[in-house]
Amino acid sequence: MPEARPSWSRWLAVSACIVVADLATKAWVSGGFRYGEVREITPFFNLVLVHNTGAAFSFLAGAGGWQRWFFALITVAISTALVVMLRRHAGNRLLATAFSLVLGGALGNLHDRLRFGYVVDFIQVHAAGYYWPAFNVADSAICVGVALLLWDSVRPAGAPARPAASQEKP
Repeated sequence: MPEARPSWSRWLAVSACIVVADLATKAWVSGGFRYGEVREITPFFNLVLVHNTGAAFSFLAGAGGWQRWFFALITVAISTALVVMLRRHAGNRLLATAFSLVLGGALGNLHDRLRFGYVVDFIQVHAAGYYWPAFNVADSAICVGVALLLWDSVRPAGAPARPAASQEKP
């Protein structure tokens, strides 16, 4: 009897949870904040409603509108590739988690881009007068997913987490 492949639908459920959390938090902030409104939460963390028509760090934000469809097309292509890779690596928890997080984040931001023409951002981190560009739950999931992919790429394949202790006494 052939060995059953691990189900990859559970990893799609992880992506769906990311999308739901992302859209819910964006709706909450969009419904309770005026555009540009800042609410200080801690000395290093604010909530602020901003709209990003560009990509990461507002790349191409002022490009005149064509970037909406360009980024949407790229997101669809990347999401398709992620689903294929997720299916192939469903048995590898680290890779499947990484692909699921990136896929969920990409789809959450794609929703905004297609519906509104911009991505809703609202998390603002700052220190000593320096402000990181605002981001959202989808962006966070993408960053964690990419970090997991990088971790997987640098760790030795099949190597134990730590070498076994020797039982011999000197």
